[in-house]
Amino acid sequence: MFIKDTLTQAYGAIKAQRLRAALIILAMSIGVASVTVLTALGESARDYIVNEFEALGTHLVIVLPGRSETTGGHPPMFGETPRDLTLDDAEALFRSHHIAAIAPLTIGSAPVSSSGLERETNIFGSTHALIRVRHLMMAQGSFLPKMDVNQAMPVCVIGQTIREKLFADQPALGQWLRINDRRFRVIGVLASEGQSIGVDFDEMVIIPVASAQALFDTRSLFRILIETKSKQSMYKAVDEVKNIIKARHEGEDDITIITQDSVVNTFDKILTALTLTVVSIAGISLVVAGVLVMNVMLVSVTQRTAEVGLLKALGATRQQLHWLFLTEAAMLSLAGALLGIILGQLTITTLEAVYPEFPIQLPGWALLAAISVSLFTGLMFGVLPARKAAKLDPVAALAKR
Repeated sequence: MFIKDTLTQAYGAIKAQRLRAALIILAMSIGVASVTVLTALGESARDYIVNEFEALGTHLVIVLPGRSETTGGHPPMFGETPRDLTLDDAEALFRSHHIAAIAPLTIGSAPVSSSGLERETNIFGSTHALIRVRHLMMAQGSFLPKMDVNQAMPVCVIGQTIREKLFADQPALGQWLRINDRRFRVIGVLASEGQSIGVDFDEMVIIPVASAQALFDTRSLFRILIETKSKQSMYKAVDEVKNIIKARHEGEDDITIITQDSVVNTFDKILTALTLTVVSIAGISLVVAGVLVMNVMLVSVTQRTAEVGLLKALGATRQQLHWLFLTEAAMLSLAGALLGIILGQLTITTLEAVYPEFPIQLPGWALLAAISVSLFTGLMFGVLPARKAAKLDPVAALAKR
């Protein structure tokens, strides 16, 4: 029996039982479609979050007040309350030769108004370095001027949403913007940034950090953003920042330092594990489809006993019969895989149309894996029917016993 004969015989058997073949192909396609769509969603979510964190800046280090770890027992009574981060702490960090730029942050919420229009929004207090550290772009005007961090100046930079809501019918540059009971002159408008890790720069007003501290009556900083000179310098800078702050805080290690790499790697590991888990659950449907292949083909062997007996009587070997039934299983699996890929791509296209902000892509390896797994599943569950057919006695088979 030649390869062409095997393929023709397998195709004829499939064609003769169209309903049976359609059920197998449908079951296999559902499994493949589930695996491809869930893989695409998991991989796209991982890439999206990783890209969001990478867009925060280059070689970014974030310093937060307070320690990240806790200890058991009663809370400390004296001398161990974490100190606030101050502008002096931020300035002291320039002692490290591995730091390229430092942007202290003070954040608050306040009503902003102009020409009788008012809107509640977030106020960022920072310095000129924020545009470099955070990779911001200007649409109009200029960013905060370079000046001493302790100098308060009544100037501000606004986001696109603030410009549209408060200055829709007039140029924003040069206009006065009232924040609480203070006035700030608009010197720049940010390019549309959208939301990034929960921060909407379009809905934001940025003022000098000293002005923000006076506005919110505080001396503490919310964060200190640091850009290091290189990726290799990042880890050296972390050690030096710890030592500098510890020396300034009377030996207390009361800050938490987050590096961009550590956040990206953590999310990458979590989402990769989540993707594999979800895909494994979806893969159960492929196993179910494989069981269906096996059961239907076992019934097929019983129905085709006379045919198998005739083939053996004409000289077909066990191996040839083995390959005949495995070829039939492979053809059904491949047909199911192709249909599943089409259904998966249609689903992905629909999701992209509904959620255009979230790009969904199916990686090439997932496509190949779906086809390979479906083919392997079909062959694996096709072995038992093939072996049963190959073991039939030709005389008994021809007599349909």
